[in-house]
Amino acid sequence: MASEQDVRARLQRVGQEHLLRFCAELEPGPRATLLAELESLEPEALREHCQRAAAACARPPGPPPDLATRLRPLPPERVGSVSRSDSERRRLWEEEGFRQIALNKVAVLLLAGGQGTRLGVTYPKGMYQVGLPSGKTLYQLQAERIRRVEQLAGERHGVRCTVPWYIMTSEFTLGPTAKFFKQHDFFRLDPDNVVLFEQRMLPVVTFDGKAILERKDKVAMAPDGNGGLYCALAEHQILEDMERRGIESVHVYCVDNILVRLADPVFIGFCVLQGADCGAKVVEYSEISPEIASLRAPDGGLLYNAGSICNHFFTRSFLQEVTRKFEPLLKPHVAVKKVPYVDEEGNLVRPPKPNGIKMEKFVFDVFQFAKNFVAFEVLRDEEFSPLKNADSADRDSPTTARQALLAQHYRWALKAGARFVGAQGARLPELPSSGEPPAVFEISPLVSYCGEGLEVYLQGREFQSPVILDENGVRALDP
Repeated sequence: MASEQDVRARLQRVGQEHLLRFCAELEPGPRATLLAELESLEPEALREHCQRAAAACARPPGPPPDLATRLRPLPPERVGSVSRSDSERRRLWEEEGFRQIALNKVAVLLLAGGQGTRLGVTYPKGMYQVGLPSGKTLYQLQAERIRRVEQLAGERHGVRCTVPWYIMTSEFTLGPTAKFFKQHDFFRLDPDNVVLFEQRMLPVVTFDGKAILERKDKVAMAPDGNGGLYCALAEHQILEDMERRGIESVHVYCVDNILVRLADPVFIGFCVLQGADCGAKVVEYSEISPEIASLRAPDGGLLYNAGSICNHFFTRSFLQEVTRKFEPLLKPHVAVKKVPYVDEEGNLVRPPKPNGIKMEKFVFDVFQFAKNFVAFEVLRDEEFSPLKNADSADRDSPTTARQALLAQHYRWALKAGARFVGAQGARLPELPSSGEPPAVFEISPLVSYCGEGLEVYLQGREFQSPVILDENGVRALDP
């Protein structure tokens, strides 16, 4: 390990010597930890990172002024849709997706490196329970969907198949996630097929370009965004592992969507049959300006009517090309946050307003490099309900996520022929447009991946809420 003198000289060259402000008063253990952390920061890269962060933060917020002239809609032939395609086409997509899964050519990759700051928890989001009757966490729901889609593909093609699960974590989430999976026996997945790896951490920077000390012995660090995936894939030889397994298609998604369909056969099949190297699921919403959002196509419909939900398809070969050639071209984005720090006297300060810059790359920044990019429109009610905020918020909260999943299950049950009655025996209504479903009926992913196969359990039967349907059958719960 480098000496304090060597580390100080390196930091002086790049204007960051303040990071050693309290080094002399630290005990040997914390001092060694701080010096090791600072030694790992290459001086010129640190200088460039801090200067870039300050410069980027100083730029006016909002989209570039020429955005409208640069935007182009995708050609119709490169856009698929669940709701606007006929049943035969959807069947062909699904069959091809299951074929790819049965051939062991599909993997899923979870982006789980972010902190649950807005959610108000100190542990990884995947460990969160939204209040389902079963008490299942996001991690468990996702693991069980993998098991079910493996089962469905295997039954169709008479084989045993595997969908490996790659999980990108960070310094904050790796340890707790690994411990959680071990405690739960990897939710009965083969541990060899659950691969955890860690993304990079970058220093958080003040508005004037100084790295922040969050403690006397610790630099404030943050994950480099979900676009840090591409560096992490290279650093941990993840693509080499995929190649050894014969993986050709990778479904990448974000941890906080409670409705996510892992290794979705319809999406995978659509992308494969289109010859796509990169694809994105979209839903009907947009965050662009009102002026651009209101533009009309020749047929009178909205020109830009869908937004990404961090649910992507990549070929392994495209990811290899990104890591080898395009990753250095990605430009980081600015996120201004409230970052605890120590002041000149060494006192911990929790700022009342944002004081630090986190530089992040986004997973979708590589779309521009795709040779054949496609979009696949799905229904929000069936596939997108993110968990981002605490229950004090009116959207994207534990309550809205729970309501979305239980409403989906209620729709599936009705379609399968179930009837629901209240405490007095009166028939319950169809699903309302929002809020809690009329009855609580939770369906395990181990029983049904997307509503299939429920008739054998539910056709012509009457139920009173709350009820769970899992691998052990239907069971009523105490109200």
